[in-house]
Amino acid sequence: MQKVGNRCPAEELLKLLSGKLKPQIFQLALSGPLRFNSLLREIEGANKQSLAIALKELVDEGYLAKEVISQKPLHIEYMLSDQGKALIPIFQQLERL
Repeated sequence: MQKVGNRCPAEELLKLLSGKLKPQIFQLALSGPLRFNSLLREIEGANKQSLAIALKELVDEGYLAKEVISQKPLHIEYMLSDQGKALIPIFQQLERL
């Protein structure tokens, strides 16, 4: 692995995607768009605050895209961005280890 300055890109990626909820969110996003309340039900041990923080971080880093659906009732969907989709082969490789 090549280091950029003092940072290793793989280490930065693993640090970003580490945590209790982020890998599960990523895994669920592979199947299609996600809604907040659905994630609360599907991820065991998730609470509103930790889920909101994890989603915000994934959106801020560009791995998830956030779309406001203006149908009634108004809701938000999260889906893998192009940057997030680029990580799919990496996660698949990690699952095989």
